[in-house]
Amino acid sequence: MILVCGEALVDLVPQEDGGLWRAVPGGGPANAAVALTRLGEEAALVCRLSGDVFGRQIRAHLAERGVDLEWAVAAREHATMAVVGLDADGAAEYSFYLEGTVDWQWRPEELPEPSEDVRAIHTGSLAAALEPGAGVLREWARSHRDRVVIFHDVNARPAVGLDRAAFTEGAGRWMDVAHVVKVSDEDLAWLEPGRDPVTVAERLVVRHELDLLLLTRGGDGAVALSARWGDRVSVPGAPVSVRDTVGAGDTFGAAVLARLSDLGYLDRPGKLAALAPGTAGEVLEFAAGAAALACTTEGADPPDRAGVERFLRGTPGVAEC
Repeated sequence: MILVCGEALVDLVPQEDGGLWRAVPGGGPANAAVALTRLGEEAALVCRLSGDVFGRQIRAHLAERGVDLEWAVAAREHATMAVVGLDADGAAEYSFYLEGTVDWQWRPEELPEPSEDVRAIHTGSLAAALEPGAGVLREWARSHRDRVVIFHDVNARPAVGLDRAAFTEGAGRWMDVAHVVKVSDEDLAWLEPGRDPVTVAERLVVRHELDLLLLTRGGDGAVALSARWGDRVSVPGAPVSVRDTVGAGDTFGAAVLARLSDLGYLDRPGKLAALAPGTAGEVLEFAAGAAALACTTEGADPPDRAGVERFLRGTPGVAEC
């Protein structure tokens, strides 16, 4: 079982005929939980769900896709809403309506004690950044890091008006908790403008002694780094016809955890220290393929495992730098 902790909100997605918007359940952590189930993993979403019309829609969406909602808190606040804009290349931009909404109000007593079958906790996105809940979630994750693997997706969202310095400090605290960190080149371009993302990633790996850092670069592929080995491993981007990029990063992170699970590296946190560059490349290639496929569908609609495996039979190999 993998616990995914964070927001489950509604995306308003523009329709092709213009002027109309469709309400689609989303949110990075919710998308990641769905992606994990599609990839054959048991996944539970630790979230706060509103009882309003959007909250009920989100709950039904997740349950229909096999996400375990045992630890979903039934809350009184309204659901969070994000308005999605797509540029000419299908890249997504977001505007958020989140004042006083359900996803950021965590109290320590609402968070579960992970059962023995939980092997990893996936954190990140807005729920890991917005107070008052972010600090509560971080301390909860810290209290379990010796027993389960902690995965953190930085997923910076400057559109919500986050203070850059405060977000950078918070992201660093999360990296001190996590064993595995996923970050995009766009995240790093906002956190440290004008600096080469790979150079920044290399510094983060050393500073936070990370077992694995995954740097996603959109169409240019992805890079894996570790404090345990000197090489960095890269895979090129997989050429696909892009419908939109909604949920692609969430799918990437879920696929990383699914493949690490396949290979036994989630059995206990200490096993990640033995992850070799070649094996990290295999994980990276699987995740990049899954994310590429997620770009070929409308909205957050991650592929299943069989689809990823068929797709990968035609992808390029891994390069060590």
